[in-house]
Amino acid sequence: MSKATTASGGSRSLDRLLPLLLLPVALIALGPVLRLLLEGIGFGDGLTTDHLTSVLARPSTATALRHSLITAGGGTLLSVLIGAGFAFLVALTDIRGKGALVFCLMIPMMIPPQITALAWMQMAGPSSTILKMLGLAPPLGSPQPLHSAGGIILLLGIQHASLVFLTLRAGLRMIPAELVEAARMSGAGPVRVWAQTVLPLSMPSLIAGGAMAFVTALGNFGIPAMLGIPAGYATLPTLIYQRLVGMGPSVLSEVAVLSLLIGAVAILGVLLSRLVLKRQGFGLVGLSGAPLALSLGRARLPVEIAMWVFIFAILALPLLALLATSLIPAYGVPLTFHTATLKAWIEVLFVQPVTRRAYANSLFLAITAAAILLAICLPLAWLMERRANRFSQILDALIDLPYALPGVVLSIACILTFINLPFTDLTLYGTIWIILMAYLARFFVVMLRPIQASIAQLDPAMEEAAASVGAHLGRRLRDIVLPLAAPSAAAGAILVFLTAVNELTVSALLWSSGTETLGVVIYNLEDSGETVMASALAMSIVCLIIALMGLVQAGARRFPKGVIPWQS
Repeated sequence: MSKATTASGGSRSLDRLLPLLLLPVALIALGPVLRLLLEGIGFGDGLTTDHLTSVLARPSTATALRHSLITAGGGTLLSVLIGAGFAFLVALTDIRGKGALVFCLMIPMMIPPQITALAWMQMAGPSSTILKMLGLAPPLGSPQPLHSAGGIILLLGIQHASLVFLTLRAGLRMIPAELVEAARMSGAGPVRVWAQTVLPLSMPSLIAGGAMAFVTALGNFGIPAMLGIPAGYATLPTLIYQRLVGMGPSVLSEVAVLSLLIGAVAILGVLLSRLVLKRQGFGLVGLSGAPLALSLGRARLPVEIAMWVFIFAILALPLLALLATSLIPAYGVPLTFHTATLKAWIEVLFVQPVTRRAYANSLFLAITAAAILLAICLPLAWLMERRANRFSQILDALIDLPYALPGVVLSIACILTFINLPFTDLTLYGTIWIILMAYLARFFVVMLRPIQASIAQLDPAMEEAAASVGAHLGRRLRDIVLPLAAPSAAAGAILVFLTAVNELTVSALLWSSGTETLGVVIYNLEDSGETVMASALAMSIVCLIIALMGLVQAGARRFPKGVIPWQS
């Protein structure tokens, strides 16, 4: 048999292999979204709009929508201010310690939102352990200032500032250095260069980052739940949670409509940003060379101090308050040398079965999701790059949808899809497997995109040369593609693991007794008044996340440039 015949046979086998991978991927990632759409528009009732209009016309729906727009919009504005400020200073100026600043700014994004809310609640209010130590605590009975729309906006802004920072920093790298140098040579100072050259050129990236922050804030459950529910301030995600928890699966059709409402607002936000981006496009192509380092002169030291003080205020101070609360014997007791104890840590990590089970569940779900997605996305990315067809192009365009939609929307979609498996009497609802399916849909694109980018950069000539000397498909994939794409695949797996291990928004509606995740247990402990144990568990997760990020940082040299978010 000739080599040409062998190659032709291999090509035909590839064409048959692609649909076998694309079909299950489409069902896992897009099937729940389609099921949600059918439920929301009343497909089972003959496509009537009566149920849809009745849910949307309720005063509670209008109130929750207004609250969601206020908190998501205000949080996005704050995220843009924080993220853009850091991005411009880190990417354009000669400040020192950029790597450490970026690493610290990324930590709030990696920490679960409910832990962020819990840490800030321990830092403020009349029961704050750290304020009592300093003698600054308000009188007992004073309201918790964070239990308000302003508190939700503040924490949403801090939580998602990293998204704006990452997007804008990537855009700033695309600005040709020659444009900036030309402006400087014409006599423009740093402020004028930024205002007249850098800012207009970076607006598309700034708008894109703001859109990402808005969509993420709109679907955030942890912060509005911890801060809004005690104050009676409902957003759409918390309204869905309260409806589902209070009435169970009988209200699935109602919460499907609410979920579609969140999805519609999120999609409108994205479409609006893309419309603006089309008008803001400049068609720049970044040039290689040394990064920009506009001199701040005498202002450099004050700027560096201000940035580190800000990092301390939004990161270190809340975590110190959380740590202090975890070391007291009971909530409200001042922390002193005599009252400090590890009782809550021992109880929550070694005695309470629910927390041990939650650790096991979260680690199992994160590791399993990362492993399954790694096994699927490596061959899929290669096939979509080398054997692209119309179906794969459509899937590639839609695969971002489960990640772009708020987590609560995806949760409801998975409940509708897996509460009764087609053609069987089986159900995944109430089992750990429905959470795993939701994670696979949610984080699929997080794994796929880095691998796609890596394989797109590989020269097909290497594979063609191997095929010309008789190397079969499996050997080409094993000896050429896999080693070159492995670093990006590993980076994608790490990002999936770090995101999944502390996830709450998706699992909050999918868990049941025995399938609790870490985020769910923290929320339940705080909700039941076990604040000290909640703080101890939250602090242990923070230590785990920072340790994992540190391990990734330690091995950063082995990854391609740009695949680790906080790396330059």
